[in-house]
Amino acid sequence: MPNIASILKSEISRVARKEVRAEMETLKKASVHHRAAIAALRRQISSLEKELRNVAKGTSRGVRVSAPDDSGDEGPKRRFSAGRLAAHRAKLGISAAAYGKLVGVSGQTIYHWEQGKARPRAAQLLSLAAVRGLGKQQVAQRLEGAE
Repeated sequence: MPNIASILKSEISRVARKEVRAEMETLKKASVHHRAAIAALRRQISSLEKELRNVAKGTSRGVRVSAPDDSGDEGPKRRFSAGRLAAHRAKLGISAAAYGKLVGVSGQTIYHWEQGKARPRAAQLLSLAAVRGLGKQQVAQRLEGAE
């Protein structure tokens, strides 16, 4: 006949392992949940920091651009996007030099604007807006007339 103490000890060990296993599963699930929440918060912090940098860049540029505009408030504010400029020029199928003739600047200037190395001034933004409203045929007519 087995010893009651050893049977009791083994039964207590078995029940304890079962309880520990159940608690560990709960802790693992909580850990997974917390890790996912931490990752989401990190992504949110990263996007907020990026947005803050963009706002900081925008305000520093906005201060420089808005000072001359305050005196002559001629019309709506114009925004500039290097990617949109490049896309419009590609859509028209013309070179940077030809696009520069339309706007009244050099082809190198157009290239620098598209690369983001420079930004157009307020007067040039108005010229860009005027060219932006032209179609392929109108652009071809203007370029033929300019030659």
